[in-house]
Amino acid sequence: MTITFGTIIDWLTAGIPAPEQTVDRLETGAPETEVRGIVTAFTASQYVIEQAAALGANLIISHEGVYYSHHDQREQLGNDPVYRQKSALIAEAQISIYRFHDYVHRYTPDGITEGLITALGWQEYVTEHRPAVSLLTLPPMTAREAAEHVKSKLQIAYVRAAGDLSTACRTIGILVGYRGGGQQVIPLYGEEGLDLIIAGEGPEWETPEYVRDALQQGRSKALIMLGHAESEAPGMKLLAERLAAQFPAVPVHFIPERPVFEVI
Repeated sequence: MTITFGTIIDWLTAGIPAPEQTVDRLETGAPETEVRGIVTAFTASQYVIEQAAALGANLIISHEGVYYSHHDQREQLGNDPVYRQKSALIAEAQISIYRFHDYVHRYTPDGITEGLITALGWQEYVTEHRPAVSLLTLPPMTAREAAEHVKSKLQIAYVRAAGDLSTACRTIGILVGYRGGGQQVIPLYGEEGLDLIIAGEGPEWETPEYVRDALQQGRSKALIMLGHAESEAPGMKLLAERLAAQFPAVPVHFIPERPVFEVI
């Protein structure tokens, strides 16, 4: 059986109701093209594309957009040299890119959140998966100990933390990507009585300021922000493992990126 881009995409989206509007699409290439190798990544960065070419892969499954915007608004890039060089590399390497964002977030449980929880080794502590958040009850540990655990398991140099880091964080919520804003997170502290939120990112004037005020009032609440990529890359790693198991004849690789920020 010939495995094509369309074969892979059909498997990725099987059983998931199609979103009314979606950014998920084969951005380059044709569905009938035969797959020679697959790379999964948080985003199809210049480095990831170079690595895919070196591996002989001709399909990149990228969670985030290729050209620096969620809705692929590349018109303003025009003759930008970074954009032009990246586009030229994709064309020269004859690599196709499938944007896989909305469907994987509609898996049950959310495929990206599941990847993060798996990477942290916390699957057995999940009490409830919701579309945008997973709730967990952890063994006794402080928020600072949870932060150190996250850094160790994800092999990242730092996280950002706020609130009472000495608080015992039995009940926590995990939200990936850009789900760390106040509208989603603040009700979880109150309605669910959570001690700790671990999130990707969100506006700094929303949830962090709520946690600051809670601490000033003597309330033991804590927040750990991982970064957008750091929270979602594990989901794409888990996807690579599942693709490899489903299509053993196809070489599948997860390409991790280096952190985009460094602390100075």
